[in-house]
Amino acid sequence: MKIYGFGNADVHNQDAIVLNLPNRDEKVEEYKRHLRALGQAGIPYTTYAHMANGIWSTAPEPTRGEAPARAFDQAKAETGHWRSRSYHVPLTHGREYGEAEVWDNFTRFIKEVVPVAEEAGVLIGIHPDDPPLSPLGGVARIFSTFEGYQRALAIADSPNVGVCLCVGCWLEGGDLMGKSAVEAIHAFGAQRKLFKVHFRNVDHPLPHFVETFIDDGYMDMYQIMKALREVDFRGVMIPDHIPRMANDHRVGTAYTIGYMKALLKRANDEA
Repeated sequence: MKIYGFGNADVHNQDAIVLNLPNRDEKVEEYKRHLRALGQAGIPYTTYAHMANGIWSTAPEPTRGEAPARAFDQAKAETGHWRSRSYHVPLTHGREYGEAEVWDNFTRFIKEVVPVAEEAGVLIGIHPDDPPLSPLGGVARIFSTFEGYQRALAIADSPNVGVCLCVGCWLEGGDLMGKSAVEAIHAFGAQRKLFKVHFRNVDHPLPHFVETFIDDGYMDMYQIMKALREVDFRGVMIPDHIPRMANDHRVGTAYTIGYMKALLKRANDEA
């Protein structure tokens, strides 16, 4: 078994880093230790998300077969969650944080960690905002558009900083992303910045979506697989946020992986 990557929830989606809170420097040093540990273990990849107030959802809703699934309805959204923390409207951190401030904090962070990532030989894939909607709880989100990614990659200016393309998040954003998921794959693939893919589908784009099985959303996921084959994607692709099937999470995982393998075989055979 070869390990491609490990995340670390203690240094991922950290408001201290995103908002420059008092424990910011401590968290950045912890992130650097994470990168060095990966390098020492020969693990080449980690995912990073730059969200200050977590992943936002509303009450679960049924998808195909009445399977319970994560949902987001912008008209009802009040709370973001990350691990054991909750963040509530109207202002999750006591005041508004605009785009300029969040961009400044990202720039400072990425400039500090890039030399460590390069020395350790570790790739950092930046995950899209979930949902890709800005602001939420008074805090701007900067990874909610293709343009935002291009700006961040230019700031990082490193072969070790690229994209963890969550197809589900990209589909959540729909036209708001500035490019379709297929167009984004071609663009990031041409730049050799596509490091990891989260393979999932949703029923509709914002303002209201429900996650569903990969063959049951508004996207033809074969088009995603075909695009990955066309750009010669060499990273890792995983199932993600699978609705519960047969009251056992393993059933949905097995179903999803089997479907992905079939799509991959078709794309390879056609190529």
